[in-house]
Amino acid sequence: MAKTKKQRKIKQKLTDKYRLVILNEDTFQERFSLKLSRLNVFVFGGIFSVLLIVLTTLLIAFTGIREYIPGYSSTALKKKATKLTYEADSLKNRLAIIESYTRALKPVLTGEIEPEKIDSITSEIQTITVDENKLLATKEDSLFREKIENKNLFPLYQGGNSKAKIVFFSPLTGNISQSFDVNEKHYAIDIVAQTGTPVKSVADGTVILAEWTAETGYVLTIQHANEFISVYKHNGTLLKQQGDVVKSGEAIASVGSTGELTTGPHLHFELWNDGFPVNPINYIDFQ
Repeated sequence: MAKTKKQRKIKQKLTDKYRLVILNEDTFQERFSLKLSRLNVFVFGGIFSVLLIVLTTLLIAFTGIREYIPGYSSTALKKKATKLTYEADSLKNRLAIIESYTRALKPVLTGEIEPEKIDSITSEIQTITVDENKLLATKEDSLFREKIENKNLFPLYQGGNSKAKIVFFSPLTGNISQSFDVNEKHYAIDIVAQTGTPVKSVADGTVILAEWTAETGYVLTIQHANEFISVYKHNGTLLKQQGDVVKSGEAIASVGSTGELTTGPHLHFELWNDGFPVNPINYIDFQ
């Protein structure tokens, strides 16, 4: 009975109404009033606290503010760490080559393997007499040579256009997951392949861009002849640097899934001509 009375008393304290009034200090005119109870204050205070915690968590998780909080790494730090990882792997491979060379050279330096004895070989140098008159070209030879030199030995031209045709090779063998679509502003084709698969240059050219971007990861761009430019995005690693000269079919990168816009291991391949995007299917056979 006492317990029930105590519970009623607590319930009454929680549900008792209180009036919050804001008055003008000079005129004592009521400006604002609000009816409250202790239960309402606890409920609204709890909801406000939860919303404040959720909003703070979202603000930290999806904005750049998280970089200023201890324990979160910045984008620049991640990029630098990735670069140092590949450099360390490259140095490890070079060190392994040097160690292998040293092990092979050690027996020779320590005397375990005796140098081979090479007999000296003497030979008589015979003077060859050449009749210079036989080296002079005849009139018929000169005319024949002039005729051959005037011929177009490499007919790679179209009518009056002086630009040679370019034969493009497929940068990757795989299934095309998304095609070239101007309406969707997708000026490329996406080719799905396993991570680490070599990505090859579609033609001879010069690397004009090799860097990391937050959206497309490792990106490599090559300038080709006749104002053609090929772009390779979302690579796992880059095998070439800016300024490198590459040959057609040469490995320039590997398939990966880098960047915020990636949907899995694939190659995002673009082909541009004279400043405009073109459909790679019209120039390259990907089968």
